[in-house]
Amino acid sequence: MSRPLRALPAQPSPAAAARALRRAARFVRRALPLCRAHTVEFFTRGLWERLVAPRPDAVLEALRAAGPLARPLAAGSGAAAAPCDDDIFSSAFCENSEKLINVHLFALAAKYYSLSNLGVCTPLEDVLEALKGDSEGATGITPDEFMNNKKSHEVQVMSELVDSIANYCGIKQVIDIGSGKGYLSSFLSMQYNLKVYGIDSSSSNTNGAHERNKKLKKHWKAYQSRGRENLKSQSLDKANDRPVESKINCKAIHEELLNNASSLPNQDQVIIQDPSYSSTEMATPETNTETEADLVTGTQSHETKLSEDVLAVLNVLPADAVEDFSSSRYNCRELCEEEKVQRKMTSLKTKARKSSESNLYFPLTSCITAETELNDIITDLEDCMMVGLHTCGDLAANTLRIFTAKPEIKAVCSVGCCYHLLSEQFENQEECHDQVWGFPMCQYLKDKGWCCGRNARMSACLALERVAVGQMLPTESLFYRAVLQVIIEEVYGVTKSDRHVGKTFSKSSSFIDYVRRSLKKLELDDSKLPDSCIMDYYEKYKHRMNELEAFNMLKVVLAPCIEVLILLDRLCYLKEQENIAWSGLVKLFDPVKSPRCYAVIALKNQSCS
Repeated sequence: MSRPLRALPAQPSPAAAARALRRAARFVRRALPLCRAHTVEFFTRGLWERLVAPRPDAVLEALRAAGPLARPLAAGSGAAAAPCDDDIFSSAFCENSEKLINVHLFALAAKYYSLSNLGVCTPLEDVLEALKGDSEGATGITPDEFMNNKKSHEVQVMSELVDSIANYCGIKQVIDIGSGKGYLSSFLSMQYNLKVYGIDSSSSNTNGAHERNKKLKKHWKAYQSRGRENLKSQSLDKANDRPVESKINCKAIHEELLNNASSLPNQDQVIIQDPSYSSTEMATPETNTETEADLVTGTQSHETKLSEDVLAVLNVLPADAVEDFSSSRYNCRELCEEEKVQRKMTSLKTKARKSSESNLYFPLTSCITAETELNDIITDLEDCMMVGLHTCGDLAANTLRIFTAKPEIKAVCSVGCCYHLLSEQFENQEECHDQVWGFPMCQYLKDKGWCCGRNARMSACLALERVAVGQMLPTESLFYRAVLQVIIEEVYGVTKSDRHVGKTFSKSSSFIDYVRRSLKKLELDDSKLPDSCIMDYYEKYKHRMNELEAFNMLKVVLAPCIEVLILLDRLCYLKEQENIAWSGLVKLFDPVKSPRCYAVIALKNQSCS
């Protein structure tokens, strides 16, 4: 198929991406002691005294002045900040003690090394403008009624981008990795007529996708109900001998056709449940041929019912799905009502058959690794693109590896999350030469033996933008946990435990109640600890709660820089690969609604098709 290629948006060069990574890594390395510290050990390890020189109130004041609440250094999406000597920022820390000594400089550096200021991001508007072409367009469906506000925002934005990429690459098949309950998958299928395979390692998530489809049905019924009201008023016009026209403004959606797209009768045959995740079985989804019969259910009844069925499906088919019977090729007045409807139904059935082959959603259960053979899971694999909306841990990295390795995959759009679940090659000293790691991916960080550590990766998940708009950190619960750790170590002599306190704070009525509930969870005898002793610990540390608040705010400010390191590592990995026409980082979501808002996007050379 020959199509005129449109110009791709501007992208950062491999050299520019590598340079940004080196600069960000240099600053993060100096700040690693801060982000590697765990707040549970705040008092037991004396973290404030070891890592921060200024007073807590001075830290908070400096962060308010130049930190998360201040304006970015550079205006405009993707614009690079003014040139600055990186050595200036290194003086935020003491060379000898490695303590933070200049909070104002630290806050400026954290903003300076954010993605928005490094000049390596491509604005979403530029990507959409460059990629959009002669798309079939959407059916006008909005997900607000069956998704929460956050998920609806994510799905609408990402699905528009995925459709634009698929249209540019001339493909109709999408593989959604880590599809969860299928929000993105089903929306891509119904809204953009794409054939989507949603793959998730959890069978409960796959089953949840079926439950979500039930919600969708209720949504469509509301549309259909409104459409029938319109049809009633139209039948009154027919009673006045007005001719039936093909251009009827009908908002109804035919539920039977949508059932073919969103809730397949044979989905139980499609789901692959493999508890061991050591191997996968083949699934051969089959198009439900009975849908065509459903389309014309009741067509032998009477004229009004025929017209209702025809009009109800017009909005879910492409613009050219129905022949224009008001055309001069036909004398509509000479055709009886039944003949006109029959002709329309013949055209609709033809188009519905083609539509049922493409706009389908197949939820599959399988564990995806870097070595996964997609052909073993999807038997009709064709030229396609891979997507992932908040794929956890190593799954985001493996998505990129599969993309680069499989010639059938022409594009990828991946938004990662749960950085604390990433495996790190240099975190442990043990050598595992045959293991594929989630971090680092690019050659530069591998050569440097770069390691963030789990606590630092956990810090990267903090939401700076939410704090900046007033969503406060849970300081009191963190304080409770830090004081509890003092009690555990001093009273019980326990420094490590495989058990976890969990969400005990929300269930507790007081600090005493919190401690006793937590000790029971940790299987420690709380009878040896009177209430007075528990309160003594509380009183001893309560005046230092502002230290904990300031410390956690420092970690929040630093969080985007650690995320920069992880995302630039993935971008640089793509820049190292051959046959990739375009790769970049794109900010998709409002970070207040969805903090993990950056997508790693890449398209292969069209000549490699």
